[in-house]
Amino acid sequence: MSVLVYTETENGSFKKSAFEVASYANSVAEQMGTSATAISFNSSETDTLGTYGISKVLNITNENLKSFNAKAYAHSIVEAAKAENATVIVVSSSTDSKFLAPIIAAQLKAGYVPNVVAAPESTSPFTVKRTAFSNKGFAQTQINSEVKIIGVSNNAFGAHENKTNAIVENFVPTLSEADFNVKSVDIDKAVGKVTIADADIVVSGGRGLKGPENWGMIEELAEVLGAATACSKPVSDMGWRPHGEHVGQTGKPVASNLYIAIGISGAIQHLAGVSASKVKVVINTDEEAPFFKAADYGIVGDAFEVVPQLVQKLKEFKAQNA
Repeated sequence: MSVLVYTETENGSFKKSAFEVASYANSVAEQMGTSATAISFNSSETDTLGTYGISKVLNITNENLKSFNAKAYAHSIVEAAKAENATVIVVSSSTDSKFLAPIIAAQLKAGYVPNVVAAPESTSPFTVKRTAFSNKGFAQTQINSEVKIIGVSNNAFGAHENKTNAIVENFVPTLSEADFNVKSVDIDKAVGKVTIADADIVVSGGRGLKGPENWGMIEELAEVLGAATACSKPVSDMGWRPHGEHVGQTGKPVASNLYIAIGISGAIQHLAGVSASKVKVVINTDEEAPFFKAADYGIVGDAFEVVPQLVQKLKEFKAQNA
């Protein structure tokens, strides 16, 4: 009996979420009196997982798995779970993991609970706390299946160091041609930018920016803060920004430490998608904008006046504290 955690990588390096789910898996393993094993694909830095309490790392080195393949990845994780006699499998809340988890659950006849925000309140019966109703409430959910799959909400549990000497093993799953019926033939990614999923800070713009030609100040503020840029649905629909930057209930969910909304009124779908962020700041000329009711801090003012001043003050602060 053990806990298995899927740790996501990109170009051989672990994503920020990998250390969070590793920490979560270690916490669950301690509650159960067992150990945590990680599975990774083509990782070049497996030793780092020992920093977060992982006792063993199963690293799969396979050129055909350098790009995410849901069927092949799921098959590999299922095989690893059986080999390790894992009764709990931990994944993140990334798009890839939400794609994988139901496939794994079907093959292992496992119960799957996504959006989990805390370590299990009990392991007998196995009970976890998860968000519900678009993050407006919480549900205590009991998993009664023999194998349990937990999807940890991004930035909910955090990464916690608990250094161990992780044993790294090369794991070779049995894969067939059928596992590669669907292949990625081309991947188009933004280069040199902080991704929304991994960002601690997100700077987002809406229709109040009046046009794509004014997006420079959003990017400048993001650069000063080391943040990712994002936008509201109307902005991406109008073609001002790529759809990959659209955040909200119908776009990418955001669970950053700081979310800054500039020129975004705060439609219910947008608020639902960013409500998991710890601190929300809004800048808008309309003091009646719905976002002010959800924000922790608000500035009623013209973004074209407020943002340049904010950027200047931040630059001065960084220069003085360099």
